Amino acid sequence: MSVPAWLESLLSTAFFSVCRVHRDAARSECNMYCLDCKGESFCFYCRSSRHKDHQVIQIRRSSYHDVVRVGEIQKVLDISGVQTYVINSARVLFLNERPQPKSGKGVAHICEICGRSLLDTFRFCSLGCKLVGIKRNGDASFSMEGKNVGGGDVQGEAIEEDGSTLLGMQERIMMRRREAQISSRLTSTSSSREDDQELREGTQHDIYPTTPPPPPSNSRRRKGIPHRAPFFAS
Repeated sequence: MSVPAWLESLLSTAFFSVCRVHRDAARSECNMYCLDCKGESFCFYCRSSRHKDHQVIQIRRSSYHDVVRVGEIQKVLDISGVQTYVINSARVLFLNERPQPKSGKGVAHICEICGRSLLDTFRFCSLGCKLVGIKRNGDASFSMEGKNVGGGDVQGEAIEEDGSTLLGMQERIMMRRREAQISSRLTSTSSSREDDQELREGTQHDIYPTTPPPPPSNSRRRKGIPHRAPFFAS
């Protein structure tokens, strides 16, 4: 099946409310979701007591919208085609679409479902839009079958360091191209600055030429006191 049973429940779940059981505790906000139970969100303490051996992901928030780290969700879901972002040094993606005014002219990439402008050549702005795209067109999938997810338990932080471990071939190629473009721009900018510096230095030499050395002195050596010839009487 291309869509896992827990995904639609995850996308419709409300997060960041206060846990009814642990409301007086320090970490009482409900920002956890259990993929095995497919129920309501719960807090850090509920995870320890009720979901200890379950598959759990943590939801985070960015600008009042729910996000999930790529390092967590890509272990259980094929997220290829979904735009990812780097927020607070972590690569994340949004759970649902975000309202946006109509995209203006000159926007190169937009979400196929909601029309939101995208940074790169992805098809969807969020997991929710990819779900709609799968139901509508059937040309995408969330299934991990046939995906090379590597061996063992991969640490999420290590995955986020390069941001492309399991994002799919298209995303990896796109990210490498962006890095090459940025590097090219930096090199071009540095070269331009050096040229400008040389130009400014050359202009200064033209405007303020070097002061020539003083000409050699032509003063004559002072003659000595003249002496008369001796006078001889005839």
